[in-house]
Amino acid sequence: MAIRNNYRHTIYACYLGYITQAIVNNFAPLLFLTFHTVYHIPLDQIGLLVTLNFGTQLLVDLLSAKFADHIGYRRLIVAAHGFSAAGLIGLGLLPGLFTNPYAGLCIAVVLYAIGGGLIEVLISPIVEACPTDGKAAAMSLLHSFYCWGCVLVILTSTVLFRVLGMGSWKLVACCWAVVPLCNLVYFTQVPIAPLVETGKSMGIRALLRSKLFWVFTLLMVCAGASEQAMSQWASAFAESGLRVSKAVGDLAGPCLFSILMGLGRVFHAKIGEMIDLTKYLAACGLLCIGSYLLATLSPWAVPSLLGCGLCGLSVAAMWPGVFSLAAEKCPLGGTAMFALLALAGDLGCSSGPTVVGFVSTALEDDLKRGLLAGIVFPIVMLAGLALCRRLVRGKEVVEG
Repeated sequence: MAIRNNYRHTIYACYLGYITQAIVNNFAPLLFLTFHTVYHIPLDQIGLLVTLNFGTQLLVDLLSAKFADHIGYRRLIVAAHGFSAAGLIGLGLLPGLFTNPYAGLCIAVVLYAIGGGLIEVLISPIVEACPTDGKAAAMSLLHSFYCWGCVLVILTSTVLFRVLGMGSWKLVACCWAVVPLCNLVYFTQVPIAPLVETGKSMGIRALLRSKLFWVFTLLMVCAGASEQAMSQWASAFAESGLRVSKAVGDLAGPCLFSILMGLGRVFHAKIGEMIDLTKYLAACGLLCIGSYLLATLSPWAVPSLLGCGLCGLSVAAMWPGVFSLAAEKCPLGGTAMFALLALAGDLGCSSGPTVVGFVSTALEDDLKRGLLAGIVFPIVMLAGLALCRRLVRGKEVVEG
């Protein structure tokens, strides 16, 4: 069957889209200490790069909720990969073109964040709209490719840095742009179906009137913050807080985090149709609390790195799980619902690492105690899940 009529190719392109998203979100954090030492940028300003990334994605999410259906999925997803490629190339080139390298970094971050925001909004509804069965399992498997993308970025970048030296980071950044450029072409060829029939999807006002939707919003904030507070700072935490080498820190910190998160999402894809998702997410929240405590309170490096990895396992089902719950309880939510939930998730992705950065700076660059502050997010998520169960028992389903 030709590519233009085969939805299997659509799903493959979406997998590559989440790999692009992983590159956008996880390559720069591998260079946080490089930015700190080479450009003399304080840790709180480096933390603001994460805020800028996810804050820009948040703004894109908000605009997409209003305009995505009018512009069209194909145009936007192609543009998303173009912005992602431009930002990655800019990350390598722009700091050297400005008197203040931080300004160049900010411009590059904004460019690839626009692409990342569009990808986050569009990929899930594109897969949801494909004529296939087992949507919850498909969603979790889709999101696992974000994890495998993280592993790919960390392993490949670590090897290149070891072989070529850390001074090659600008070249490596430009090389990563090849992935979104290739997928840009792929998305021009694959079939894309509408998520909801024209005129039948819910409006934003109808969504905002639902208490349950607001609970999903809170859960997405906590899911994003719990994940990224650890993921974005794991490399710097291992290198400076645990005093291990950069290669060991990257492999045993963010790489182990991503591997276990990916395995957790594959496992969730296998059992997703057979479990009570709210109870499963609550168990994940408890494991997340334990992993933060192990990572930050252990006096030894090995248990701390194990805590970083277990955090990846604990957050695996959070993001796709909330998406699946929302799709089940709000079947007519359409693009607006996915965009608003992505907005909430990106708000969490922005606030989690930013809280860690500011707390660390306030405590004399102590990343251990800064990361410990991130424990608040899984705690709040447990409270949100309890409220969700209460509303579901009340049989509130958003139908529009």
